Amino acid sequence: MKTATVKELKVELNSRSHEDLVKLNLRLSKFKKENKELLTYLLYESINETAYIVSVKNETSLAFESINRSSYFYIKKSVRKILRNVKKYIRYSGKKETEVELLLHFCGELKELLPLYDKLAPLKKLYFRQVEVIKKSISTLHEDLQYDYHIELDELLLEN
Repeated sequence: MKTATVKELKVELNSRSHEDLVKLNLRLSKFKKENKELLTYLLYESINETAYIVSVKNETSLAFESINRSSYFYIKKSVRKILRNVKKYIRYSGKKETEVELLLHFCGELKELLPLYDKLAPLKKLYFRQVEVIKKSISTLHEDLQYDYHIELDELLLEN
């Protein structure tokens, strides 16, 4: 089966009735958890972005608290899983401010694993890669926001 392009899909969706669109969306939401999560974000969470950011930060903090610290392998694996989830939530939002906020929070939580963070070179590399992503995202924002986020990023980096 050949996959249609976005333009072709847009044309086809514009030609469908309202009832057909509702049926298509419900059917799409049944297939993958990510589709359902994205639809939930678009319908409920996108209205209040700050509440969305707070809920994702809380979820991230809980995930960091529940990391299995019995071995370095489990710590690395858990941190990568948390980052994967954070990136997924950033993708749902699509806003650079949300990306910067969530990645700053992630890096802050990662730094709180300080004894373990310092011992594990892969976690250090992951941390500094995310700092670079934050810097790149900050550069695309409005000047006032850039200033505020640079202050937060500098505080995060000074805590070494």
